[in-house]
Amino acid sequence: MSDTTGIKPGSAMGPTIDRRRFLQGTAGALVAPALAGLPAAARAQDKVELLFWAWTPDTQSQIDLFQKKHPGITVKLENVGQGPPHYVKLRNAIKAGTGLPDLAQMEFNSIASFKQLGVLADLAPNGVGDVGPKFIDWTWKSVTDDGKIYAVPWDSGPMGLLYRADVFETHGLTVPETWDDYAEQAIKLSTKAPGTYICDFGASDAGWVCAVLWQAGWRPFHLDGTSIKIAINDGIAKKWADYWQKLIDAKAVDVKPMWTTEWFANLDNGTYASWVTAAWAPVLMQQSMKKSFGKWRASPMPQWEKGGKITSNWGGSTFAAFTTSQHPKEAALFAQFMGSDPEASRLWNTKQFLFPVLKDLIGDKELMGHPYEFYGGQKVNEIFVVAENQVDPSFEFAPFQDYVNLQMQDELASAIAGNGTLSAAFDRLQDSVVAYANDQGFTVL
Repeated sequence: MSDTTGIKPGSAMGPTIDRRRFLQGTAGALVAPALAGLPAAARAQDKVELLFWAWTPDTQSQIDLFQKKHPGITVKLENVGQGPPHYVKLRNAIKAGTGLPDLAQMEFNSIASFKQLGVLADLAPNGVGDVGPKFIDWTWKSVTDDGKIYAVPWDSGPMGLLYRADVFETHGLTVPETWDDYAEQAIKLSTKAPGTYICDFGASDAGWVCAVLWQAGWRPFHLDGTSIKIAINDGIAKKWADYWQKLIDAKAVDVKPMWTTEWFANLDNGTYASWVTAAWAPVLMQQSMKKSFGKWRASPMPQWEKGGKITSNWGGSTFAAFTTSQHPKEAALFAQFMGSDPEASRLWNTKQFLFPVLKDLIGDKELMGHPYEFYGGQKVNEIFVVAENQVDPSFEFAPFQDYVNLQMQDELASAIAGNGTLSAAFDRLQDSVVAYANDQGFTVL
């Protein structure tokens, strides 16, 4: 997701790490040939060079596989920054009318905004649709619209719950099945052990906020051409805001910024007893924490209705090509290969820890059923495999999601600091986003 995680420059909270920095900086230990309509390997005299922007670690390994199978195509990899810097450079190149790469890493929640700019190439005419059935359904729906294919899924972040088994046992907590259960355990823990929290409220990361609200049924945007429905402060958002407000007021959840050194330490030392998070988090935890080795477990994401089976997604990205590429067929071939080639896609999941988007890998019991000692021998990926197939695909991001994310973080931070309630923050967010949409030339419905 194009979420703006991390703490603003100048924060006194200390060094930060976020999902992107983890993926960029770590290498270690978790988790086809051209199809009809795509070009065969180019002849030596017709050698083509593609420029690809991405920030994931050791991506060159998969590029080498591609170049070995397609010796007529050279791919030059550039890391121009991760997260906001990456997208700023893309937007600057679009504005300048020059400098766009042939392809770029594109997080799921950025597709809508770049599609609106008219710069994402439709990969369908070059046969990429043939690999569509290989992907988990919701991931493929996220990159397609009205028969057009705007990207090839790369990785995902279905949601679950990571929790401290030792803290739960010590204080007699039960693993929550519903959000009501979660709130009950939060109050129980805060009463028994003041200063220990069921979690840290993730308001400093708009990606987390959107993901948890997504599961609750929040659908803040619907775009139809240049007309857009904006319902940020609807009843679902208000109910969700009131839920967390009660826990904040009861001091049953903490309100510190995420991704700081202190935040990681609080997870590691048991100050925070759980984290509602995505499938990429188990590896991040294992790499980042030492004191709590063997004490963590995974369970499904709490449900808003008892017996429910609805999850959402936080994170994940795609391979997107641009209309300015002089080599659209080769760009489409590269995107298809990187997302669906059996050897390359397995490497993403075993070398770079990206959670699978291919049905074959999700269904691979050996790959997904590996036990991890950090989680007491639990096969944690199996929890997220189920979640991957329960993501509701109907959520839409705004065509200016970066702006929404920044405003959301600012307004929620303001509420936490004492400027009204979380519910009022959603009202202010509604007003600012509507004004921004109007300024950008959209008709707000």
